[in-house]
Amino acid sequence: MPVAHLNGTEIHFRDAGSAKDAVLLLHAFPLNSGMWSRQIAALEKRHRVVAIDYRGLGKSGVAPEATTMDVIAEDVRAVLAHLRIERVAVAGLSMGGYVSFELYRRAPALFRGLVLCDTKAAADTEEGKAMREQFARTTLEKGLGWVSDEMIPKLLKPSPDPAVAKEVRHLIAAGTPAGVAAAQRGMARRPDSTPTLAKIACPTLVIVGEQDGLTPPAESEKMAKAIPGAKLARIPKAGHLANLENPDAFEAAMVPFLDKLPA
Repeated sequence: MPVAHLNGTEIHFRDAGSAKDAVLLLHAFPLNSGMWSRQIAALEKRHRVVAIDYRGLGKSGVAPEATTMDVIAEDVRAVLAHLRIERVAVAGLSMGGYVSFELYRRAPALFRGLVLCDTKAAADTEEGKAMREQFARTTLEKGLGWVSDEMIPKLLKPSPDPAVAKEVRHLIAAGTPAGVAAAQRGMARRPDSTPTLAKIACPTLVIVGEQDGLTPPAESEKMAKAIPGAKLARIPKAGHLANLENPDAFEAAMVPFLDKLPA
C-alpha cells in the first residue's frame, strides 16, 4: 500500500487501475480498506480505485482522541489532492457513509456520483453516544479480540459464513485499540445528516443488506426517498457488511451504476 505524509500523519491507501474516472471507497468500522479487496478487483479494469485506511484502523497513523468525520474527510481530500484527482464517485459503507456525508457538505463539486451502503443519515441519540463511549473504554481495557467478539455478530447475518467471519476478525485485528476507541468517539460526535439528503445533487445509489440489523433496510428506504432521484438496491443473504457477505450481488448493483457515471 502506498503511504503519504499528510495532515501531520501517515495515511496509507490503495490506488489501483489507471482509468481517468476515479472511484473512492470508504470503509466500515472497525475495519480498513482491505474490506474492499473484491470490489477493487471488480472495478480496477475500468476505473481508477482509491481506498484509504482511517487513522488507527489498518496501517494509517496514530488516531487522535476522537477520529471525527471532519478529520477523515480532510484526510480524504488531502489524499485525492496528493494523487491529483479532482472528481470521484464515492462509495461509503456504514461509517464510510458518515464520512461521505461530511465530504459532500465540504466539497459537493468533488462528487461524480455517490453510493451509500448499509448506513444511515441520523445522528446518535444521547443513549447511543453513551454506548459508544462505553465501547471505547472497554476496547482500551480488553483489546481487539473483545472488539471482534462484540462486533462480528452485529456486522454479519445470522449464522454467517465462517470464512467471512474469519476475514472480518482479521480486518479488525489490523487496527489498534486506540484507533477503534477514537473512531467510536468520532462517530458519536457526527452531526445529523438528514438535512443533507435533499441537497445531494449527484447520481446516487443506496445499497442495503436484507438482513442488516445495525442499519435496517427501512433506514435505506428513507434515505433513498429523501435523496432526489436516488435508486435503492437490496442485497439478499447479507447483513451489515453486504459487500463481504454477498459480493456478487453487491457488485451487480454497484458496478453498472459506477460504469454509467460521466467521467
